[in-house]
Amino acid sequence: MKSPAFQAFLARLLAGYLRWVLRLQFGLRVVGRDNLAILAEDKPVITAFWHETLPAMPVFWREAHKAGMKRPAVVLASRHRDGQLIGNIAREFGVGLVSGSSSKGGAAGLHELVRLMNSGTNVGLTPDGPRGPARRAAAGVAALAGLTGAAVLPCAAATSRFITLKKSWDNMRIPLPFGRVVLVCGAPLLVPREDWRAALPMIEAALDDARARAVP
Repeated sequence: MKSPAFQAFLARLLAGYLRWVLRLQFGLRVVGRDNLAILAEDKPVITAFWHETLPAMPVFWREAHKAGMKRPAVVLASRHRDGQLIGNIAREFGVGLVSGSSSKGGAAGLHELVRLMNSGTNVGLTPDGPRGPARRAAAGVAALAGLTGAAVLPCAAATSRFITLKKSWDNMRIPLPFGRVVLVCGAPLLVPREDWRAALPMIEAALDDARARAVP
């Protein structure tokens, strides 16, 4: 399980499963499609979504490219083995990886994200990862938005058929084929540089709203 070769193989296998599942959905509904247009503008964007929605989020990157996103994108994943697996799956969908979390390597990860965003890279974050508490935003997403001036795009994705990992801290949902999929993109949020901590409740509320509306 710790072998890099096995981790790479497992990431390819799981990414292949997600591609297969998302292709075998009976329909896609995008709520807030107009909000995707910000990804085609001049400034990089922070896309935020709760950790539980991760398995269905590849549909977001597909729709982002359709909406005109030309910039490269990275996600932040923990240095733990599980986080690296998630990051390697993201790579299979053309999204880069930055390692770090609120518990390990957080300062270094934030510094690297600021550097990448200043060079024009979009960022994807799960503000409640890597280990929760679920649906409680850590400071990193607001701090990054305040430091860079980037808008936060609150999103969620879900499929009508899924398995819930009840023993996971976030009750993550694993998509199943032959259902429907919905992607929700809320209105972009702007975070003041001087008072970014005050924006955390606003970000949490927007992510909760996106998740609540992600009903296929």
